[in-house]
Amino acid sequence: MKSISLTLFLSFSSWSFCSVKAQLIDEQATKETKALYKNLRELSGKKIMFGHQDDLAYGVNWKYESDRSDIKEVVKDYPAVFGWDIGGIEHGNKENLDHVPFDKMIALIKKGYALGGVNTISWHVDNPVSSGNSWDTTRAVPDILPGGKYHDKFKTWLDKVATFLNELTTDNGVKIPILFRPFHELNGGWFWWGRTYCTPDEYKSLWTFVVKYLKDEKHIHHLIYVYNTNSFKTRDEFMERYPGNDLADMLSLDIYQRAPLGASEDVLANSSEKFKIQLQDNLKIMTDESRINNKLSALSETGFEIIPVSNWWTNVLYNSIKDYPISYVLVWRNHGYMAEKNKMHYFAPFKGHKSSKDFKRFYKKSKMIFRKKAKKLNLYQ
Repeated sequence: MKSISLTLFLSFSSWSFCSVKAQLIDEQATKETKALYKNLRELSGKKIMFGHQDDLAYGVNWKYESDRSDIKEVVKDYPAVFGWDIGGIEHGNKENLDHVPFDKMIALIKKGYALGGVNTISWHVDNPVSSGNSWDTTRAVPDILPGGKYHDKFKTWLDKVATFLNELTTDNGVKIPILFRPFHELNGGWFWWGRTYCTPDEYKSLWTFVVKYLKDEKHIHHLIYVYNTNSFKTRDEFMERYPGNDLADMLSLDIYQRAPLGASEDVLANSSEKFKIQLQDNLKIMTDESRINNKLSALSETGFEIIPVSNWWTNVLYNSIKDYPISYVLVWRNHGYMAEKNKMHYFAPFKGHKSSKDFKRFYKKSKMIFRKKAKKLNLYQ
């Protein structure tokens, strides 16, 4: 079937256009990046793209098999958003912290773009002061800012990020637009850039330096910059470290449902109700702020490990997000069996999983966009 434009698609869906002009913080952004941002703005409040971390790389009981995807095996379609992480690139490693080789990641990001989908990248960057991992909370932010003892070292790490980003180029020379989400879950206490380990001004200075360095010094112009928190209690907490409207393009949130392994039906039901209340409260605040500040918004990470609730997709997730103008919702990766923890670790259904039937119902919701619909929207034009 011949592709149809976003305008035609929305008219068929009886949606009106977003009346606010889209404006990226990077005035030199590539035409494809500008087009993606504009089209995401026009979809806001009307459609929600579905995403999955590392979807094209591996799934439950498989790895690096051409054209394979756990999502595709359930609904005969890929996600519309593909999530990746570049933790480890700062050292020039061959693979990221989840053991995905960077050369394969580059190829799969190119494939996701060719499929008509959207790629988003986070960065679990190691601690540049202690040389520990992201979870090493040795105080570091002041020392990597301009004038700091480790500033030059940190710049060499950013140079490696820039080199990687420049490799995300099609055979025709098109730079692939990326939703870039560095220093995520900023209000948490588990990463060295978290709320406990740097002041709001220090975080803002770090963010400002990274954005300006990549944009103005390394001339990277295919990024859409995504501000990100973990779940929060108040509006002030969510916006406390926001760097300003000239330094971020999108507001986003990470929030997961949790319950003890093997929990009873009553415990799971109670967990689901609490999660829905918290998620909707957070979405209300985030989307209000995105409207006030004229920004996009997203539920950039979510899920329920091993999905123990059979109707989680429609009853919990969809019912929680359907009334909020988020660009996408992304669930975390399908690692499969974790030998070191003796447990399964996955957040999306796979063929035969007990939530697969409900996921098919979720897929058919008119508001949801997977790869086939995304392709027809010509998001980069």
